[in-house]
Amino acid sequence: MKQGAVLLFVLACVCVDYDEATAQDKKRSWLGRQVHRLLNDTTSAEQASFTVYPTLGYAPETGVEVGASVLNLFRAKNDSLNRLSELQAFAFVTFNAQYGLWLDNAIYSDKDAWFFLGRTRIQRFPLYYYGIGPNTGGDNYAVVDAFNINFRQRVLRKVVDNFFAGPEIDVNSLTGVDFQQPDEGAFELPTGANGSTNLGLGAALVFDNRHNVLNVRNGFFSEVSYLHYWSSLSGNSGFNTINVDVRSFHRVSKRNVLAWQLLANFQTGDVPFNQMALIGGDMMMRGYYQGRYRDKNLVATQAEFRMLPFAFHKRLGASVFAGAAVVGPRVGALSLRNVKPSGGFGLRYLLFPKKDIYLRFDIGFSPQGSSFYIFNGEAF
Repeated sequence: MKQGAVLLFVLACVCVDYDEATAQDKKRSWLGRQVHRLLNDTTSAEQASFTVYPTLGYAPETGVEVGASVLNLFRAKNDSLNRLSELQAFAFVTFNAQYGLWLDNAIYSDKDAWFFLGRTRIQRFPLYYYGIGPNTGGDNYAVVDAFNINFRQRVLRKVVDNFFAGPEIDVNSLTGVDFQQPDEGAFELPTGANGSTNLGLGAALVFDNRHNVLNVRNGFFSEVSYLHYWSSLSGNSGFNTINVDVRSFHRVSKRNVLAWQLLANFQTGDVPFNQMALIGGDMMMRGYYQGRYRDKNLVATQAEFRMLPFAFHKRLGASVFAGAAVVGPRVGALSLRNVKPSGGFGLRYLLFPKKDIYLRFDIGFSPQGSSFYIFNGEAF
């Protein structure tokens, strides 16, 4: 679950399924049984699956890092008519004494009565800061090392079929900040350069008719949310944000899917630099370092054609994708001349055939360079 300019690869996979091993399986060694279960998934659509795999990576910010990823898939009451829920976790440490824990959840209760959608990030991890705005060119950047906690959760109640509404909370804390200026061209310190802690409360409206959030074959998802952030414990005067996320998925053949996404963030007030809208990362604008461009407002879109799987292989697939995004200080300042392009391609491996879950290996390209990504499930 790691993103950015990181070459992250799976060393080994351990799959623990809630079914009894066959007689043939018992004859294998312990490691052999785990690998066999991963490569020959026998869990039914309604059974839960719990997968653990170690990872190894490298990034300029951290050096060598080691970690482990966990994926838990289940359906409420083990009923195949209920939607597939997922819990994902990734933990890592580096040889430079940096560390992180990432958690993501999309949990549906029985008959979709409740929908819990959220993410948590706990990490000490250096970030590159290139400044604010759409025209922060060149390779000049500051290195911001800090301890960051981000907890965002929606608690949504079904109003009618596929339509949910409920409160949303977002807590973001940046402490122990070490803002290391570049040797030349020092930046004016932005809001939050000395740390910030903000509590955001609001509400979200969601339409979601997806049945498998990790690999949507046909469906539609849209979210509109509003959050008000109270004044930081470290001094900024508070701010507001509106988030829009629209995703559409169309099956063009038995194996192939065309997916599209529109993402927009609109902010007003005294926004800390680490909570501004960002270009880059593992989900939108793959190929850019996350935060290569940042500002109060963002509009981004991407399209992806997925071949899941190839016609000539039951487990292997691929995708091609392209995107564009723009940031600006005001909505009226979002200009076509500042639009940033990206694109790339990836390979897919069918991890759980009966649950239609793929492991994705993506490489994204942009004028800034390239980035590698390995994840469970698609980018959106």
